[in-house]
Amino acid sequence: MAQKIVTVYTDDLTGAESEEVQTHTFSLDGVNYEIDLVSENYDKLVEALSPFTSGGRRIGRTKRAGGSQKQASDSPSAEELRVWARENGLQVSERGRVPASIREAYAKAH
Repeated sequence: MAQKIVTVYTDDLTGAESEEVQTHTFSLDGVNYEIDLVSENYDKLVEALSPFTSGGRRIGRTKRAGGSQKQASDSPSAEELRVWARENGLQVSERGRVPASIREAYAKAH
């Protein structure tokens, strides 16, 4: 049985599908937010926050939730996962994070 996995990237603001969607994080009052936006909508976010970021004091970067998680040294690289996925008929993007479903399929196959 063949399986095809399709990843659809959507802009959280407009709901429009696009391959150019990227994830952005920001914080307000101690709450961290994550939003997926195309570059045009990210520019709108930066412009809207500009009066506040230019008037505020920068206190450095916050740690991402859960901290950084490194893969075990015997785990395949993102490029190795992409090659394996394509060889097995799975659709995977050229850039960005490799979906968990691809990693899980790889793990089951090995």
